[in-house]
Amino acid sequence: MAVDKAKIQQAVRMILEAVGEDPNREGLLETPRRVADFYEEVFAGLHRDPAERLSAIFNENHEEMVIVRDISFESMCEHHLLPFIGKAHVAYIPRSGRVVGLSKLARIVEDFSRRPQLQERLTSQIADLLMEHLNPQGVLVVVEAEHMCMTMRGVRKPGAVTITSAVRGVFATSSPTRAEAMALIRGTR
Repeated sequence: MAVDKAKIQQAVRMILEAVGEDPNREGLLETPRRVADFYEEVFAGLHRDPAERLSAIFNENHEEMVIVRDISFESMCEHHLLPFIGKAHVAYIPRSGRVVGLSKLARIVEDFSRRPQLQERLTSQIADLLMEHLNPQGVLVVVEAEHMCMTMRGVRKPGAVTITSAVRGVFATSSPTRAEAMALIRGTR
């Protein structure tokens, strides 16, 4: 299903009226359209299957750790429809030489982040998809983000960063392997 931009525009007009604004004021005339365009973009992941990113798997004689760190992303907190912005770090150890293009890892992060989301779920979805489709020895995903719902409202603590992790396979069973991955993610090795 495509995004119903007309319905979003109508809703934005109603919100503007509800807060006491005039949606016909010059500065607000195009706001409903802009917000509809924005929602279409930030929720594009609802209409994509991240698993399709893993259709091209390569066989390479490599069974050592692969890490793509500092994958920037923006997502929308499903509780407040406010952004949370951060970085994801994705590590996996191939099994039987099954590797995926590095850009695909970033695209998977993007696909899952472009939907109403919780950081905890985002972290697990990335790890679970890679475990299911790559069948690696293990996956480790760490996500760090600042949530505007904590910055702009409520507790109002700008700069507070939430960190979540999902640990699967050998990363869960081997402390040295997990420690090596975390050191590489932190850039301390």
